[in-house]
Amino acid sequence: MSPIKLTTAKSPAGVRAGRGLTWVDLAVAAAVLVLGYLILQVGKGTTVNFDPADVADVDTDPARLPYYAARSLLRMFIALAASVLFTFVYAYAAARSRRLERILIPALDILQSVPVLGFLTIAVTGFIALFPGSLLGLECASIFAIFTSQAWNMTFGFYQSLTSLPRELDEVSRSFGFTRWMRFWKIELPSGAIDLIWNGMMSFAGGWFFLVASEAISISNHNYALPGVGSYAGTAIGEGDLGKIGWAIATMALMVIGVNFFFWRPLTAWAEKFKNEQSESTDVQRSLVLDFLRRSHWPQLIGRWTAPLRELLACAGRILGRDDRPLTVDPVRRRTGDLVFAAVAVALIAWGVYDLLRYLADEKGLGVFGEPLLLGLVTLVRVLVLVAVATVVWVPIGVKIGFSPKLAKTAQPIVQVLASFPANFLFPLAMWVFLHTGLDINIGCTLLMALGAQWYILFNTIAGAMAVPSDLKEAMDDLGVRGWQRWKRLIIPGIFPSYVTGGITASGGAWNASIVSEVVTFSGTTLSATGLGAYIFHATEDGDFPKLIAGVAVMSLYVVTLNRVLWRRLYRLAETRYAL
Repeated sequence: MSPIKLTTAKSPAGVRAGRGLTWVDLAVAAAVLVLGYLILQVGKGTTVNFDPADVADVDTDPARLPYYAARSLLRMFIALAASVLFTFVYAYAAARSRRLERILIPALDILQSVPVLGFLTIAVTGFIALFPGSLLGLECASIFAIFTSQAWNMTFGFYQSLTSLPRELDEVSRSFGFTRWMRFWKIELPSGAIDLIWNGMMSFAGGWFFLVASEAISISNHNYALPGVGSYAGTAIGEGDLGKIGWAIATMALMVIGVNFFFWRPLTAWAEKFKNEQSESTDVQRSLVLDFLRRSHWPQLIGRWTAPLRELLACAGRILGRDDRPLTVDPVRRRTGDLVFAAVAVALIAWGVYDLLRYLADEKGLGVFGEPLLLGLVTLVRVLVLVAVATVVWVPIGVKIGFSPKLAKTAQPIVQVLASFPANFLFPLAMWVFLHTGLDINIGCTLLMALGAQWYILFNTIAGAMAVPSDLKEAMDDLGVRGWQRWKRLIIPGIFPSYVTGGITASGGAWNASIVSEVVTFSGTTLSATGLGAYIFHATEDGDFPKLIAGVAVMSLYVVTLNRVLWRRLYRLAETRYAL
């Protein structure tokens, strides 16, 4: 077995381990204190009194945009933290337990297929009841909606990383007797760090895309609004005020660029240390913020202060035991356990389906499924066309960016802005184009759907290309492998697992984006396409819960079927044939 090392990026020139605090340490400490103070000040507005029957309109004065931007950023990062925690627990459980995998992965398919508006319908009512008389209930509902637009993509990506872990690393962890805790932090998490960060970046962009829907909520002819850039833009679009829409677009662009510079760029540069390669790349990503932080002594000090906590976690890991699986399992016992587990799961699912069908039969009759089933076929065609075109267009571009750190440095903020741009902000332009060119909304809505779905393929392709070891690329260069042979022998096998993750999440994202793309509204004018997304949108707006449930159930059926027929088979191919 050849030696494997995780390369560590070099510290910037001039960085030395000093003993006393420097001006860099003071600057970092001041920045953290200011950030904490701003979070506390902005957070005060989340617990004010709130009456669901009398919600104040959003103030569209541009001077309020800095405060609205801070409120939106706070929601986004809280949702991101919850998504990361969910990803670790859910993906690890699915990857390490065959029994749980049979339940969790199909369930994840269903969760991915449920639109944000479907979650909001339940979340708003539930959280308002949980926090009566406080705006915190509506805040939690909004954060939960953003969470649902972020978590599934990250979970699929990390699950793929765990299931395609290089065999050499797996053997090393077992030969050294690593505990499950040590295996996770020393082997599995570093191995999937690059994919996790790029999927987190894409998921964050997905949260921006649905910001309007999560901050300006319309359910059962009742409007709820929270202070934020999304609700500001939604109000400006409803008023038809192009000037205020322009201010919202400028604010969104500044927020995306700022988050990229201060958060995602340092993370992607830091993740270079986790590349699985035998020779260190001579050209790595750099970040001014990361270089500045590396000159600070705070990481070392924090490491010393948290040593007791790390030791406590290590002890907990030892209590859990070594990560050994029994070499032999009693076939009869295993078969009996699987049958019992399957019987319980099937019984619970059957009971839930029966209760749902009984409710729909009493309210509308089972014929309520007929219309969404037919409309779903129309949206399915749009989704397949979108994924196919996005693959042809963005995979070569993603490979080019991922193979060139210099190009990635320039392209990353541009891609972030494009991926993060909510389709709702372009409704005025889209409406103008549709009306003045005669473009059918049934065709135009596919372009709007692409704004929220195609980037999953691009981001995952970039992540897959960046994770390809430098020594493999250098070997191909030395052997003179070019053109199609290079794609066949290096690029496709290297990026295939990441592409499958991008494809399955792009497909689910396209279904979700259809709800805000098949109905375009601006200044009192509404254009509605034929499709399942428009069906769900109108059912949500009208408060028709039987039709909403039927629409969401049919969308889930289409997504799960597509995943099982196509994407799940590609996942298995990635695990068995294209694992590094």
